[in-house]
Amino acid sequence: MLPQDDNIFDFDNIIDSNEVKLLLKVYAHQREWRANVQFLMEEEAVSKLVGPHGGGGLKALLAPRAERAEQLVRARGLLKVPMTSREISDVLMMAMGAYTPLDGFMGKANWRRVCLDMKLKNGLFWPIPITLSCNKQLADSIHVGQEVALVDGESDEILAILEVSEKYVADKLLECEQVYRTTDAAHPGVQKVLEQGEINLAGQVICLSEGEYPAKYPELYIRPAQARAMFLENGWSSVAAFQTRNPMQRAHEYLVKIAIEVTDGVFIHQVLGKLKPGDIPAEVRTGAIQAMIDNYFVPGTVIQAGYPIEMRYAGPREALLHALIRQNYGCSHLIVGRDHAGVGDYYGPFDAHHIFDTLWDGALETRALKIDITFFCRRCYGMATGKTCPHDESERIHISGTEQRAMLVSGEDIPLEFARPEVISILRNYYAGLAESRGSSIG
Repeated sequence: MLPQDDNIFDFDNIIDSNEVKLLLKVYAHQREWRANVQFLMEEEAVSKLVGPHGGGGLKALLAPRAERAEQLVRARGLLKVPMTSREISDVLMMAMGAYTPLDGFMGKANWRRVCLDMKLKNGLFWPIPITLSCNKQLADSIHVGQEVALVDGESDEILAILEVSEKYVADKLLECEQVYRTTDAAHPGVQKVLEQGEINLAGQVICLSEGEYPAKYPELYIRPAQARAMFLENGWSSVAAFQTRNPMQRAHEYLVKIAIEVTDGVFIHQVLGKLKPGDIPAEVRTGAIQAMIDNYFVPGTVIQAGYPIEMRYAGPREALLHALIRQNYGCSHLIVGRDHAGVGDYYGPFDAHHIFDTLWDGALETRALKIDITFFCRRCYGMATGKTCPHDESERIHISGTEQRAMLVSGEDIPLEFARPEVISILRNYYAGLAESRGSSIG
C-alpha cells in the first residue's frame, strides 16, 4: 500500500539502511504521483472556466518587469502623444489583459467594422471601437512605422509605447449613431467621441505602467490571470460577474444572491476608472460593499474586485463589452439588470438584455444572466422582481441614486427595505465629510 501522509514511516523501527532507501524511493514516487494528480486536477478545473476571448491565452500587454526600466528610458526620447482619461483607461485594460486578444489601438478597417457589425476585420466579435486620437498638427509630425510615447494628458506620465501602423480620419457621427444610438452631445459617451482629435493613430502597444491603481487599491486591483487563479482556489468553474459603479443597495444584493443560487460564486467587479461628476469614489464604495458582504453573504460565495475601466455609458453595446471583458476574467455569466451601463433615458430598461439575443453562435462564451427590475414589495414583504411580484408600483419601494444622495445629504431616513444599515452608515459619513469640507472652504 502506498503511503498516504508525510508521517507514515516509523523510522525508529527500521534497522536496514537499504530498507530505508527503498521506502524513501517509494515515498518520493508517491509524492510525485500526488503532485501530478493535483496538477491534472487543477488543469481540469482551469479548463472548466470559460476561455479568454479569441480562443488563445490571455494577452496582457504590460512589458515584463525586467524590461520596463530600459523601455521607459527609450520612451523618454520619443515624441509624446497625450491621452484622454478614456484612452488611458483603454491602455490600462490592455496592460492587464482585459482586452484580450487586442494588441493595440484599432486601425480604420477594424474601427469601421466594429461600429457597423460588432466584428473585427477577421470576423472576431468586438462591440465597441478601441481607438486613440490626436490633433492634426501632431499627427502630421508622425509617420507610419514611428514609435511614440503615450502619456497621461494631465500628469505627463509615460504609460506606453505605440508603434504607429496607420493614421486615419474616423466618422465620429457614424460611431455615435452605431455605438451609442444617439448623436446628442449631452450624452457623456457621445461627448467624449465628439471631443476626440481629428486623426486616429493605430498600432501595437507596449504598456510600461499600470498607473496608480495597483498601489492605490492593492487588494481590489485584480488582473484577469489573478482572478482565474482565485476562482480555481475557491473551486469555482461557473462564475457570475456583477458590474457596479455604485454602492450596493438591497436590489443589487438580491441580484447577486440570485446569481449565487445558479453559479459557484459571484465576482463583484466595480469600476475604478473615471465616473460622472457626483458619483461616489471607489474607496467609499469598497467599504460599503465590503460591509454588505461581511454581514449578509455566506463566506466564500463572493469576491470583491475592481478594474480600471472608464464608463462609456453606451448601454447595450457596453453590456456586451462588459461580458467580453468578464470572459477574459474567467466568468461564465454577466449579471445584466435594468438599464445596464445606461445613462438618462437614451436606452430602454431592457435593451441590454435584448442585444445578447442578436449575437451569432460563438460570438461570446460568457452569457447574460438577465434579471428583471428588483425591489422590495410591501405586499410580498420581501425582495422581488418584475417577473415574480404581481403588485403595482404603489407597493414597491424604489429610490433612485439621485434621490438617495439627496436623502443622505439632508439626513433624511432611508428605508431599511431599500438599503442595509451598515451601508447607510458609511455613506452618511462620506456625505457628512463632504458637507464639512464645503463649510470649511466657505468659511
